[in-house]
Amino acid sequence: MKLRNIAIIAHVDHGKTTLVDELLKQSGSFRENQRVAERVMDSNDLEKERGITILAKATSVEWKGVRINIVDTPGHADFGGEVERILSMVDGAIVLVDSSEGPMPQTKFVVGKALKVGLRPIVAINKIDRPDGRHEEVINEVFDLFANLDATDEQLDFPILYGSGRDGWMNVNPEGPKDQGLAPLLDLVLEHVPEPSVGDEDGAFRMIGTILEANPFLGRIITGRIHSGSIKPNQAVKVLGQDGKLIENGRISKILAFRGIERTAIDEAHAGDIVAIAGLSKGTVADTFCDPSVTEALTAQPIDPPTVTMSFIVNDSPLAGTEGDKVTSRVIRDRLFKEAEGNVALKIEEAEGKDSFFVSGRGELQLAVLIETMRREGFELAVSRPRVVMHNDATTGQLMEPIEEVVIDVDEEHSGVVVQKMSERKAEMVELRPSGGNRVRLVFFAPTRGLIGYQSELLTDTRGTAIMNRLFHDYQPYKGPISGRINGVLLSNGSGEAVAYAMFNLEDRGPMIIEPGEKVYQGMIIGIHSRDNDLEVNVLKGKQLTNIRAAGKDEAVKLTPPIRMTLDRALSWIQDDELMEVTPKSIRLRKMYLDPNDRKRMEKAKAAQG
Repeated sequence: MKLRNIAIIAHVDHGKTTLVDELLKQSGSFRENQRVAERVMDSNDLEKERGITILAKATSVEWKGVRINIVDTPGHADFGGEVERILSMVDGAIVLVDSSEGPMPQTKFVVGKALKVGLRPIVAINKIDRPDGRHEEVINEVFDLFANLDATDEQLDFPILYGSGRDGWMNVNPEGPKDQGLAPLLDLVLEHVPEPSVGDEDGAFRMIGTILEANPFLGRIITGRIHSGSIKPNQAVKVLGQDGKLIENGRISKILAFRGIERTAIDEAHAGDIVAIAGLSKGTVADTFCDPSVTEALTAQPIDPPTVTMSFIVNDSPLAGTEGDKVTSRVIRDRLFKEAEGNVALKIEEAEGKDSFFVSGRGELQLAVLIETMRREGFELAVSRPRVVMHNDATTGQLMEPIEEVVIDVDEEHSGVVVQKMSERKAEMVELRPSGGNRVRLVFFAPTRGLIGYQSELLTDTRGTAIMNRLFHDYQPYKGPISGRINGVLLSNGSGEAVAYAMFNLEDRGPMIIEPGEKVYQGMIIGIHSRDNDLEVNVLKGKQLTNIRAAGKDEAVKLTPPIRMTLDRALSWIQDDELMEVTPKSIRLRKMYLDPNDRKRMEKAKAAQG
């Protein structure tokens, strides 16, 4: 059967996964009466809750006697490591662009990578039915983007389709006809995307690992595209690392091919096809899986370096081990290294004490997703505030820090406060232009460390109307200190359960972040101080009972609802001397040193050094 391999790439929320759903429906991958979840490709719980794609997934459809392998890719820059590898195993890409928003930072990122590996993309203007759509301007913006990314003349001559993934139609005309469904898109894929280029169909088997996953029945499953030769179950293979060194020898236990949303075991796979293989215990992403006669490894795509790091520490709070069952450094270590195997954008290093690990990634979202996944698996751990990865320039010796391109779409009335807050964070504004209606688009180059924790503040400042998108730009000289959180914190001075009466009497000190009845311990953060210093308070003090019954004496106290700290918000809110304690049931904030005497000692030592 003839083959085509394509990836669907776009900015976050431009409709990739929804379009794949429709392609599967219209190509007959589902039965008429089959019940299918919405966004069927987003199978992971966190993907469903957040409405984002985190892991790349492969599927396939049959159209006019040709099998089209489709890879749905994540839209967030934090998961860009997935996108970079996937583009090396496909021969074409559909670039989805929102008819109102136009090309966004992540569109620029993925299109740049696609053009670099020589793909000739198809541009699909999606959500054409939006009332604020401006498809003619968007086409010009896409052309400018391709030109700025040094596209060749062939790549600039891209075919264009218009339509709505949600309504299931695409056409060369913005008005339709709509009754052809997605047939024009599938026909264009057959016509425009070349057949997979294969090294040598009769040669030795070679394949580069692209996606790794763990399966409870089959063990490690590696997905990739067969570069040359063919493979059958029980065939002997070896794995070569990037440097050409042997990693392991083994046998293929199963070959799985993508057929619609199912993965089916097949008896033989040939060059050009995208398949998943099981049976090897050490081979991982970017390794070459090949016939024992092969001596040279295939070259894998280089991966952009991580920009943010944080410490994962064994939980040592007084409540450690009460809510989770995976608490030791050994199980945390095994879990982190297992994650790093499949996620090449993550880097794990062990600290000297062995009870903490430095985890580096592309951004806070990627690290927050990892923490949330681990707590759902029953892990208990403490994590530090994210810090940026800096390095010294080899030639000048200057300290360099990561800079991001930040695009903020906001109502015009709120643009002043956004510009002010961004300049406080040492950001430099490079563009301001209208983006339809009474909205403006602001583009900044800002240090990554200044953006940690800014998302929630931005939404508060703009009443939830701003949309912020970030993308790693490059490393630039250190921009100087950036002021952090203004308020201090309220700390518990004892251990026990928080009492409503005590919390009521502390309300004028600042808002609380805990509920009455919650377990607290010395050094745990229970509220936000209205001033800039930290304050130890007693939330355990109950009302003294007397035998006098005066009017109003026993009225129930009415507490102001606490500020709930979500995982993402807490991560960016804590300071360098604070930790977030994460368990399957709770998220608590605490000081790194729980004893006040230890904290004073550390402050003195820090002052002596500084």
